[in-house]
Amino acid sequence: MISTARVPADKPVRIAFSLNDASDDTPPEDAIPLVFPELDQQLQPLPPCHDSAESMEVFKQHCQIAEEYQEVKKEIALLEQRKKELIAKLDQAEKEKVDAAELVREFEALTEENRTLKLAQSQCVEQLEKLRIQYQKRQGSS
Repeated sequence: MISTARVPADKPVRIAFSLNDASDDTPPEDAIPLVFPELDQQLQPLPPCHDSAESMEVFKQHCQIAEEYQEVKKEIALLEQRKKELIAKLDQAEKEKVDAAELVREFEALTEENRTLKLAQSQCVEQLEKLRIQYQKRQGSS
């Protein structure tokens, strides 16, 4: 459908039109088929001119480069995943190291407290023994 409108001559005019009424979802008939669907459109090898040996050779080289590119992308993804795993492992190891250091400090504190309590207990036993002796002396003298 063509629409018309009168516009003053001194105003800029912008014209837009479409040659087909098809929806945007369907690709144009002359669209280049994707040789490597995972690649961006701009990285796709263009179809060769079958009459030219040079064009065929360039197409083959481009396909090889595209395959190498995909392999490198996969390897990078695997390495990034491995990096995440190693970072998580390192974080866990550091956490365990901190936990171990904390346990060592707690053990040392409890050992010192135990030593102090044993000393206090032995002093109390001595004092109790002295009090028993004094009590027995008083009982014996009365």
